[in-house]
Amino acid sequence: MISITYLIRRLRHVGIRNNIARVTEPHFSLVVLCYRSGQNIIPFVERLQRTLSRCNFSWELVLVGNYIEGSDDETPQVVTKLAEASDNIRTVIRPKQGMMGWDMRMGLDAARGTYIGVIDGDGQFPPESIIACLLKCELEDLDLTKTYRVIRDDGLYRRIISTVYNAMFRLLFGFKVRDINSKPKIIRRDKYELLHLESDDWFADAEIVIRARELGLKIGETPVHFSVNDNRGSFVKPKAILEFASNLLRYRFSRSKSGPPAVAGGSTISITRDCDR
Repeated sequence: MISITYLIRRLRHVGIRNNIARVTEPHFSLVVLCYRSGQNIIPFVERLQRTLSRCNFSWELVLVGNYIEGSDDETPQVVTKLAEASDNIRTVIRPKQGMMGWDMRMGLDAARGTYIGVIDGDGQFPPESIIACLLKCELEDLDLTKTYRVIRDDGLYRRIISTVYNAMFRLLFGFKVRDINSKPKIIRRDKYELLHLESDDWFADAEIVIRARELGLKIGETPVHFSVNDNRGSFVKPKAILEFASNLLRYRFSRSKSGPPAVAGGSTISITRDCDR
Protein backbone atom coordinates (compact mmCIF):
# COMPACT_ATOMS: atom_id res chain seq x y z
CA MET A 1 0.00 0.00 0.00
CA ILE A 2 1.15 3.56 -0.67
CA SER A 3 2.38 5.39 2.43
CA ILE A 4 0.40 8.33 3.78
CA THR A 5 3.55 10.52 3.66
CA TYR A 6 3.86 9.95 -0.08
CA LEU A 7 0.18 10.71 -0.65
CA ILE A 8 0.34 13.96 1.29
CA ARG A 9 3.47 15.06 -0.62
CA ARG A 10 1.67 14.36 -3.89
CA LEU A 11 -1.32 16.43 -2.77
CA ARG A 12 1.02 19.30 -2.04
CA HIS A 13 2.60 18.87 -5.45
CA VAL A 14 -0.79 19.22 -7.11
CA GLY A 15 -0.82 22.74 -5.71
CA ILE A 16 -3.89 22.75 -3.51
CA ARG A 17 -3.92 26.08 -1.74
CA ASN A 18 -2.94 26.26 1.89
CA ASN A 19 -5.50 27.74 4.22
CA ILE A 20 -4.94 27.09 7.90
CA ALA A 21 -7.76 29.32 9.10
CA ARG A 22 -11.28 27.94 9.06
CA VAL A 23 -13.21 29.13 6.02
CA THR A 24 -16.88 29.26 5.15
CA GLU A 25 -16.51 26.66 2.44
CA PRO A 26 -13.53 24.34 2.98
CA HIS A 27 -11.82 22.55 0.13
CA PHE A 28 -12.71 19.15 1.58
CA SER A 29 -15.50 17.91 3.87
CA LEU A 30 -15.42 14.40 5.31
CA VAL A 31 -18.65 12.95 6.67
CA VAL A 32 -18.01 10.40 9.42
CA LEU A 33 -20.86 7.98 10.19
CA CYS A 34 -20.74 7.59 13.96
CA TYR A 35 -23.94 5.65 14.75
CA ARG A 36 -23.60 3.90 18.14
CA SER A 37 -19.85 4.45 18.20
CA GLY A 38 -19.85 6.05 21.64
CA GLN A 39 -16.39 6.68 23.08
CA ASN A 40 -14.80 4.53 20.38
CA ILE A 41 -15.21 7.35 17.84
CA ILE A 42 -12.71 9.56 19.71
CA PRO A 43 -9.43 7.85 18.67
CA PHE A 44 -10.60 7.53 15.06
CA VAL A 45 -11.49 11.23 14.86
CA GLU A 46 -8.09 12.06 16.34
CA ARG A 47 -6.42 9.94 13.62
CA LEU A 48 -8.41 11.75 10.94
CA GLN A 49 -7.46 15.13 12.37
CA ARG A 50 -3.76 14.25 12.45
CA THR A 51 -3.88 13.04 8.85
CA LEU A 52 -5.82 15.97 7.42
CA SER A 53 -3.82 18.53 9.41
CA ARG A 54 -0.71 17.52 7.45
CA CYS A 55 -2.36 18.46 4.14
CA ASN A 56 -2.20 21.80 2.34
CA PHE A 57 -5.93 22.48 2.07
CA SER A 58 -8.78 23.58 4.29
CA TRP A 59 -10.97 20.79 5.62
CA GLU A 60 -13.76 19.93 8.00
CA LEU A 61 -15.15 16.80 9.63
CA VAL A 62 -18.92 16.37 9.75
CA LEU A 63 -19.67 13.89 12.53
CA VAL A 64 -23.09 12.27 12.11
CA GLY A 65 -24.38 11.31 15.55
CA ASN A 66 -28.00 10.53 14.71
CA TYR A 67 -29.69 8.37 17.33
CA ILE A 68 -32.77 6.29 18.02
CA GLU A 69 -35.00 8.09 20.50
CA GLY A 70 -35.15 6.39 23.88
CA SER A 71 -31.92 4.42 23.33
CA ASP A 72 -28.89 4.52 25.62
CA ASP A 73 -26.60 5.68 22.78
CA GLU A 74 -24.06 8.19 24.12
CA THR A 75 -22.72 9.06 20.67
CA PRO A 76 -24.55 12.43 20.37
CA GLN A 77 -22.90 13.69 23.56
CA VAL A 78 -19.50 12.37 22.52
CA VAL A 79 -19.47 14.00 19.07
CA THR A 80 -20.83 17.25 20.54
CA LYS A 81 -17.82 17.44 22.87
CA LEU A 82 -15.45 16.73 20.00
CA ALA A 83 -16.98 19.58 17.98
CA GLU A 84 -16.75 21.98 20.92
CA ALA A 85 -13.01 21.26 21.15
CA SER A 86 -12.18 21.83 17.47
CA ASP A 87 -12.97 24.52 14.89
CA ASN A 88 -12.68 21.91 12.12
CA ILE A 89 -15.50 19.70 13.40
CA ARG A 90 -19.23 20.11 12.88
CA THR A 91 -22.03 17.75 13.84
CA VAL A 92 -25.32 16.45 12.51
CA ILE A 93 -27.40 15.10 15.40
CA ARG A 94 -31.04 14.18 14.83
CA PRO A 95 -33.51 11.49 15.91
CA LYS A 96 -33.20 8.79 13.29
CA GLN A 97 -35.74 8.62 10.49
CA GLY A 98 -33.84 5.90 8.63
CA MET A 99 -30.72 3.82 8.87
CA MET A 100 -27.24 4.13 7.33
CA GLY A 101 -28.40 5.68 4.06
CA TRP A 102 -30.39 8.36 5.85
CA ASP A 103 -27.41 9.19 8.06
CA MET A 104 -25.19 9.39 4.98
CA ARG A 105 -27.55 11.73 3.14
CA MET A 106 -27.95 14.00 6.16
CA GLY A 107 -24.18 14.28 6.52
CA LEU A 108 -23.47 14.84 2.82
CA ASP A 109 -26.24 17.42 2.58
CA ALA A 110 -24.56 19.35 5.42
CA ALA A 111 -21.05 19.14 3.94
CA ARG A 112 -19.73 22.41 2.46
CA GLY A 113 -16.49 21.42 0.73
CA THR A 114 -15.63 21.57 -2.95
CA TYR A 115 -15.05 17.84 -2.52
CA ILE A 116 -17.15 15.89 -0.05
CA GLY A 117 -16.53 12.38 1.21
CA VAL A 118 -18.03 9.78 3.51
CA ILE A 119 -16.44 7.11 5.66
CA ASP A 120 -17.61 4.75 8.40
CA GLY A 121 -16.59 5.73 11.90
CA ASP A 122 -15.51 2.28 13.07
CA GLY A 123 -11.92 2.74 11.90
CA GLN A 124 -11.85 -0.23 9.51
CA PHE A 125 -10.92 2.03 6.60
CA PRO A 126 -7.54 3.74 7.20
CA PRO A 127 -7.21 7.54 7.03
CA GLU A 128 -4.70 7.30 4.20
CA SER A 129 -7.43 5.86 1.97
CA ILE A 130 -9.12 9.26 2.16
CA ILE A 131 -6.00 10.99 0.90
CA ALA A 132 -5.59 8.37 -1.85
CA CYS A 133 -9.15 8.94 -3.10
CA LEU A 134 -8.86 12.71 -2.99
CA LEU A 135 -5.48 12.65 -4.73
CA LYS A 136 -6.88 10.44 -7.49
CA CYS A 137 -9.81 12.82 -7.96
CA GLU A 138 -7.47 15.80 -8.24
CA LEU A 139 -4.86 14.25 -10.52
CA GLU A 140 -7.24 12.50 -12.91
CA ASP A 141 -10.00 15.12 -12.91
CA LEU A 142 -12.61 12.62 -11.73
CA ASP A 143 -16.10 13.31 -10.37
CA LEU A 144 -16.26 10.38 -7.94
CA THR A 145 -13.64 8.13 -6.37
CA LYS A 146 -14.05 5.13 -4.13
CA THR A 147 -12.00 2.28 -2.73
CA TYR A 148 -12.18 -1.45 -3.24
CA ARG A 149 -10.99 -3.86 -0.57
CA VAL A 150 -8.04 -5.99 -1.70
CA ILE A 151 -7.20 -7.21 1.82
CA ARG A 152 -10.00 -7.94 4.29
CA ASP A 153 -9.52 -8.82 7.96
CA ASP A 154 -13.24 -8.89 8.81
CA GLY A 155 -13.88 -12.61 8.48
CA LEU A 156 -15.53 -15.11 6.16
CA TYR A 157 -19.12 -14.06 6.94
CA ARG A 158 -18.67 -10.48 5.74
CA ARG A 159 -16.66 -11.59 2.70
CA ILE A 160 -19.44 -13.96 1.63
CA ILE A 161 -22.11 -11.26 1.96
CA SER A 162 -19.96 -8.83 -0.02
CA THR A 163 -19.21 -11.38 -2.75
CA VAL A 164 -22.89 -12.26 -3.22
CA TYR A 165 -23.96 -8.63 -3.26
CA ASN A 166 -21.32 -7.52 -5.74
CA ALA A 167 -22.09 -10.46 -8.03
CA MET A 168 -25.79 -9.53 -8.02
CA PHE A 169 -24.92 -5.92 -8.75
CA ARG A 170 -22.78 -6.79 -11.77
CA LEU A 171 -25.43 -9.21 -13.07
CA LEU A 172 -28.29 -6.75 -12.79
CA PHE A 173 -26.59 -3.53 -13.86
CA GLY A 174 -24.02 -4.84 -16.30
CA PHE A 175 -21.06 -2.59 -15.51
CA LYS A 176 -17.86 -3.31 -13.64
CA VAL A 177 -17.38 -1.55 -10.35
CA ARG A 178 -15.47 -3.42 -7.69
CA ASP A 179 -16.78 -3.65 -4.12
CA ILE A 180 -19.79 -1.37 -4.38
CA ASN A 181 -20.15 -0.82 -0.60
CA SER A 182 -16.52 0.11 0.03
CA LYS A 183 -15.65 3.50 1.49
CA PRO A 184 -14.45 6.18 1.55
CA LYS A 185 -16.36 7.61 -1.37
CA ILE A 186 -15.41 11.13 -2.46
CA ILE A 187 -17.37 13.23 -4.93
CA ARG A 188 -17.34 16.81 -6.15
CA ARG A 189 -20.08 18.60 -4.30
CA ASP A 190 -21.61 20.09 -7.44
CA LYS A 191 -21.91 16.53 -8.84
CA TYR A 192 -23.36 15.20 -5.59
CA GLU A 193 -26.17 17.75 -5.85
CA LEU A 194 -27.17 16.14 -9.17
CA LEU A 195 -27.58 12.65 -7.70
CA HIS A 196 -30.79 13.31 -5.74
CA LEU A 197 -30.26 10.29 -3.50
CA GLU A 198 -33.30 8.71 -1.87
CA SER A 199 -32.10 5.59 -0.03
CA ASP A 200 -32.44 5.43 3.74
CA ASP A 201 -30.76 2.06 4.22
CA TRP A 202 -27.73 0.00 3.13
CA PHE A 203 -28.55 0.54 -0.55
CA ALA A 204 -27.18 4.10 -0.38
CA ASP A 205 -23.66 3.05 -1.42
CA ALA A 206 -24.99 1.35 -4.55
CA GLU A 207 -27.34 4.22 -5.33
CA ILE A 208 -24.44 6.69 -5.41
CA VAL A 209 -22.60 4.64 -8.04
CA ILE A 210 -25.72 3.84 -10.08
CA ARG A 211 -26.82 7.47 -10.22
CA ALA A 212 -23.27 8.56 -11.08
CA ARG A 213 -23.29 6.12 -13.99
CA GLU A 214 -26.68 7.35 -15.20
CA LEU A 215 -25.33 10.89 -15.20
CA GLY A 216 -22.16 9.92 -17.06
CA LEU A 217 -19.81 10.95 -14.26
CA LYS A 218 -16.14 9.97 -14.33
CA ILE A 219 -15.48 7.36 -11.65
CA GLY A 220 -12.18 6.08 -10.28
CA GLU A 221 -11.26 3.32 -7.84
CA THR A 222 -8.26 2.70 -5.63
CA PRO A 223 -7.34 -0.30 -3.41
CA VAL A 224 -7.55 -0.37 0.37
CA HIS A 225 -6.76 -2.66 3.32
CA PHE A 226 -9.92 -3.25 5.36
CA SER A 227 -9.20 -3.94 9.05
CA VAL A 228 -11.12 -5.97 11.59
CA ASN A 229 -13.43 -4.14 14.02
CA ASP A 230 -12.54 -5.14 17.57
CA ASN A 231 -14.94 -2.72 19.25
CA ARG A 232 -18.35 -4.07 18.20
CA GLY A 233 -20.09 -6.61 16.02
CA SER A 234 -21.19 -5.91 12.47
CA PHE A 235 -24.48 -4.11 11.83
CA VAL A 236 -24.80 -6.16 8.63
CA LYS A 237 -27.01 -9.07 9.70
CA PRO A 238 -28.04 -12.14 7.64
CA LYS A 239 -31.21 -10.41 6.50
CA ALA A 240 -28.98 -7.81 4.84
CA ILE A 241 -28.59 -10.09 1.82
CA LEU A 242 -32.37 -10.14 1.34
CA GLU A 243 -32.50 -6.37 1.81
CA PHE A 244 -29.69 -5.85 -0.72
CA ALA A 245 -31.34 -8.20 -3.21
CA SER A 246 -34.74 -6.56 -2.84
CA ASN A 247 -33.29 -3.07 -3.29
CA LEU A 248 -31.24 -4.07 -6.32
CA LEU A 249 -34.18 -5.73 -8.03
CA ARG A 250 -36.60 -2.92 -7.26
CA TYR A 251 -34.19 -0.22 -8.43
CA ARG A 252 -33.12 -2.15 -11.53
CA PHE A 253 -36.59 -2.86 -12.85
CA SER A 254 -38.23 0.39 -11.77
CA ARG A 255 -35.49 2.22 -13.72
CA SER A 256 -35.95 -0.01 -16.74
CA LYS A 257 -39.59 1.06 -17.00
CA SER A 258 -39.00 4.79 -16.67
CA GLY A 259 -35.51 4.85 -18.19
CA PRO A 260 -32.49 6.66 -16.71
CA PRO A 261 -32.40 10.45 -16.67
CA ALA A 262 -31.20 12.06 -19.88
CA VAL A 263 -27.56 13.06 -19.90
CA ALA A 264 -26.40 15.99 -21.98
CA GLY A 265 -24.13 14.82 -24.76
CA GLY A 266 -24.87 11.16 -24.10
CA SER A 267 -21.77 10.71 -21.95
CA THR A 268 -20.93 7.34 -20.45
CA ILE A 269 -19.18 6.13 -17.35
CA SER A 270 -15.39 6.06 -17.25
CA ILE A 271 -13.75 3.90 -14.60
CA THR A 272 -10.05 3.93 -13.77
CA ARG A 273 -8.08 2.07 -11.13
CA ASP A 274 -4.69 2.36 -9.46
CA CYS A 275 -4.19 -1.39 -9.76
CA ASP A 276 -6.06 -4.63 -10.32
CA ARG A 277 -5.45 -7.53 -8.00
